Amino acid sequence: MPRRTDTRERVLRTAATLFQTQGYHATGLNQVLAEGGAPKGSLYFHFPGGKEQLASEALALSGGEMCDLIKAALDAADEPEAAVGAVLQALADALEASDFTAGCPVATVALDAAGDSETIRTACERVYASWTDTISDHLVGHGVAADRSAALAVVLVASIEGALLLAKTRRDVAPLHAVGAHLRRSIAEAVR
Repeated sequence: MPRRTDTRERVLRTAATLFQTQGYHATGLNQVLAEGGAPKGSLYFHFPGGKEQLASEALALSGGEMCDLIKAALDAADEPEAAVGAVLQALADALEASDFTAGCPVATVALDAAGDSETIRTACERVYASWTDTISDHLVGHGVAADRSAALAVVLVASIEGALLLAKTRRDVAPLHAVGAHLRRSIAEAVR
């Protein structure tokens, strides 16, 4: 039997997975509780703001984990373009391991609910900003001008998001590899 103290974390992680694979509107609170092994009353105890609060915190959690993956790849690589390859490979591996159900931890919710909820839109915006800021700061550290690195970071995130969407719908990671090759060349040129 799960410990009582981990109920909030289990619900949050379960919600993050379900929102990533199903989207906001297709994910019901009863499903989150059932799959998270949590009693019904615990949802509003831990998330008094209801589904929007749960989604916002789940996005922060999964988006933060993706930001950590980006930072680790940037820190481990000798060159920024190698880091992009590592991130794209990790995303391709995760997509294949999920049988093409788990793409970006934010995009499904952003497309599904950001237009309906300012809370969710803001949560998505914060996650995307953390990713672009992390990439931009790294590029600046490699001598790319701040304005150029900020624009390039946006292009990187947007390109990777598009590649994930294509890979997911095609059930093939080839778009991730194609976009990765192009992005690595663009970054190498920017750093030179």
